[in-house]
Amino acid sequence: MGQHLLTAKNLWNELLEFSKQIYNDYGYFPTKDTLQLMVKNTGLFSQTQQEIAHRIFNSIIRVFKLRKQGKECGFPRFKNIDRMKSLHYPQAGFNLDKKLNVSPFGEIAIKKHREIEGRIKTLTLKRESSGKWFAIFCVKQEKKTPKENKGEAVGVDLGLKDLAVISDGTIIENLRCFKEYAEKLAQLQRCLSRKKQRGRNRKKAKLKVARLYEKISNTRYDLLHKTSTQLVNDHSLIALEELAAKGMSNKDFGLGRSINDAGWNMFANMIAYKAEEAGCKVVLVNPKNTTQECSNCHEIVKKDLTDRMHNCPFCGLSINRDLNAARNILIRATVGTTGSNASRDGTTVSSMKEDATRFIGW
Repeated sequence: MGQHLLTAKNLWNELLEFSKQIYNDYGYFPTKDTLQLMVKNTGLFSQTQQEIAHRIFNSIIRVFKLRKQGKECGFPRFKNIDRMKSLHYPQAGFNLDKKLNVSPFGEIAIKKHREIEGRIKTLTLKRESSGKWFAIFCVKQEKKTPKENKGEAVGVDLGLKDLAVISDGTIIENLRCFKEYAEKLAQLQRCLSRKKQRGRNRKKAKLKVARLYEKISNTRYDLLHKTSTQLVNDHSLIALEELAAKGMSNKDFGLGRSINDAGWNMFANMIAYKAEEAGCKVVLVNPKNTTQECSNCHEIVKKDLTDRMHNCPFCGLSINRDLNAARNILIRATVGTTGSNASRDGTTVSSMKEDATRFIGW
């Protein structure tokens, strides 16, 4: 499989070089049919090599579509072996029983973490940076009837001190996975930087760094998956802030690493895609002043990041600032409540269903 990845990498680079040369000579890129003819008899499974040609073609077309929309987009790049990670089987060439039978590798012993339900459509063999291989199946299933969920409606405030504070007072601890292993990671990276380029010892040191990164990622995913599953199972409605986490992490607040380590986007996406099956609704609300506004009298009470308590001089409410924010988020998402503001334009939950399907789980 490693040899086939190398072949796939070389094929990608050859097709990309050919596409660039055709454009320089004639002012247009080759068609998908032309690229498909070039990949015949390259040593890969027939559909796998065709899929590489399709990827090259689609990547080039995507660049020009995005640029027409005024978006920045880089042109496809040449790949080294570390950037070519998968072999794709879009229709045939594989069979799954007790073992995975893949053409042309034959039977491959695998660890099935669960039985696959439904009709398998595609297979992707993927090699991670840690050296582990995964078989990823795309499956067609019959749509399940959503469960009836009679849980309470809650608001969730995402943060850094705690991963999340829920409007019912529950606090979800932030494990700070990256920070926990930062010292060991720095040590392994210093060791890697001292190794000779292209040497055997450098490959071993690089593998150790990749495995530690994988451990950090797995620890974070484990927490987010368990927490998101419990949330959607226990509640009928979950209100979240529509945070631009990527933009916030890029700004010069000094909190970019902590925001990425917390995994706000991953957590919100997990809640969204798990919600429908659990019979739960997810609503995004405008995040403006959720921390500054008093959840009791709705007056604005200014706070700095260092102020961890909400003390309202107007009504006397004194609670944790994150709990106050979580209650405001729930109020904005609740239909029929004064000041309901389930999105930037003030629409309610019922009217958001059609407009916000990109992120909201129904």
